[in-house]
Amino acid sequence: MAEPPGAAAEEAWGKVKAGRAAAPALFMDGARKGSVVSRANSIGSTSASSVPNTDDEDSDYPQEHYKESYKDQRRRAHTQAEQKRRDAIKKGYDDLQAIVPTCQQQDFSIGSQKLSKAIILQKTIDYIQFLHKEKKKQEEEVSTLRKDVMALKIMKVNYEQIVKAHQDNPSEGKDQVSDQVKFNVFQGIMDSLFESFNASISVTSFQELSACVFSWIEEHCKPHTLRDIVIGVLHQVKSQLY
Repeated sequence: MAEPPGAAAEEAWGKVKAGRAAAPALFMDGARKGSVVSRANSIGSTSASSVPNTDDEDSDYPQEHYKESYKDQRRRAHTQAEQKRRDAIKKGYDDLQAIVPTCQQQDFSIGSQKLSKAIILQKTIDYIQFLHKEKKKQEEEVSTLRKDVMALKIMKVNYEQIVKAHQDNPSEGKDQVSDQVKFNVFQGIMDSLFESFNASISVTSFQELSACVFSWIEEHCKPHTLRDIVIGVLHQVKSQLY
């Protein structure tokens, strides 16, 4: 049995009303869901933009940290080396002041004031020059002593040879000339020279005396003149002895 048109219309109207009533709810639900999704997307994008790029920055951070650490290490090493150098210089000046005697002596011109580096260096240079002079002087003295020792060794050898020769020939020396005879010979030579010296010297002034002495030596002390004097004295002494 067919439904009357009114019933069909009411059913259709009811469906339309139900649809209208449901539409706002669906619209609101969809809008709410869209808003939630939109906000989620917005938050996600904002979070993505605000959160640092850990992959890139994590890869750059060790390198920058290494660079900073290397610079710090070099700076620290340079500072330590510089401090070590300054400490060594200071220790060197302290050692010089303790070693050099003139640095330990009180300088009344500066009082009790601490010696400056320039003064320590100057005193050290002066002391080194003094040591060089003393060393040269000692070397000269050592050389002189070595020559004296060599001369004494030669004299020792000569005396040993004389003693040995005398021991090997004890008969020699019986006819030796006495010391008095040797003195008589020497005295005779000097007397002969004094005669010519006294006759040639003028003592009016020291300058004239000096000139006369040199003239007398050039004239009366020639080799052949001295030989003739010695021969005459020896003949005279011999005649007195025999």
